[in-house]
Amino acid sequence: MDAIYAPKVALRPGLRIATAGSCFAQNIATYVRASSLTLVEAEPAPALMPQEIARRHGYGLFSARYGNVYTARQLRQLLEDAETATLHDEALWRRGDAWIDALRPNIEPEGFTSEAELCAFRRDHLRRVRAMFAETDVFVFTLGLTECWADRRTGRVFPTAPGVLGGHFDPNRHVFVNQSFAEVHEDLTEAIARMRRWNPDLKVLLTVSPVPLTATASGDHILSATTYSKSVLRAVAGEVAALDPDIDYMPSYEIITGPPFGARFYNDNLRTVTAEGVATVMSVFFGAHPELDGVPRPDGRITAPQTDPSQQEEFCEEALLEAFATQESAR
Repeated sequence: MDAIYAPKVALRPGLRIATAGSCFAQNIATYVRASSLTLVEAEPAPALMPQEIARRHGYGLFSARYGNVYTARQLRQLLEDAETATLHDEALWRRGDAWIDALRPNIEPEGFTSEAELCAFRRDHLRRVRAMFAETDVFVFTLGLTECWADRRTGRVFPTAPGVLGGHFDPNRHVFVNQSFAEVHEDLTEAIARMRRWNPDLKVLLTVSPVPLTATASGDHILSATTYSKSVLRAVAGEVAALDPDIDYMPSYEIITGPPFGARFYNDNLRTVTAEGVATVMSVFFGAHPELDGVPRPDGRITAPQTDPSQQEEFCEEALLEAFATQESAR
């Protein structure tokens, strides 16, 4: 396994690492925090908030409280908004009496109490995201999906379909988007270019999430939809990394999904990754950087053991589609 990853970007103790991406990327922050690297925590939880409550409110999962950033387009629009401090009316959703930030709908389980509160938290979040790159040496981004839902008028994309965690689905206003290689490539390269305008010395580490889709709006079978999505993301990540000496690719996707391992690194639901699988990926990663003093042993992991694959799902909007469908069927 040592031969699968030969890093272009050398890591050493103390380097400041910022993380973002899909559900699987939550594990990276956990391991970085326990290592000799320094995890950038631009949006920490309030001092007295218990850890489990903090995680349910989106704190500590990544370097900022952006929730899961599944697509390169989400990342690009987040950076654009952070640069201009822009809020968007189409991203202010209602769920009963609560207000939902449509661009990170899972960070407040009960929603915000008012539009003013939502907007205040959003502005603070964007300010922290913009400041985060000034103190980051390496930005780690995990690509998760090509599928997303967009506002037809503005092109604004959301991490989940309107009407699932909040808002109302309007077929005249909302459209399903399944991005092509060219679209993902353009979004990712533009996002990286923007980061480097803020921090010219920034290094980037790309990964692809091995977690398959649990639902698709493409009309294809879920296996075909997953294969398309992951193939595009893997090809884009490889292309972008190959053309830039300061962009690296870590093959976590290959390690978890590779034919030599069968389904060994998946829980019984064949979707969530086992703790052993995450540990294997991190062993390869840290093992390729001998200056980092070995593989860390974090106290808590996002991915649950084989007997309880539900722990990670709680922080993944896509997986909440299953719970939503179950609730609707029971009514």
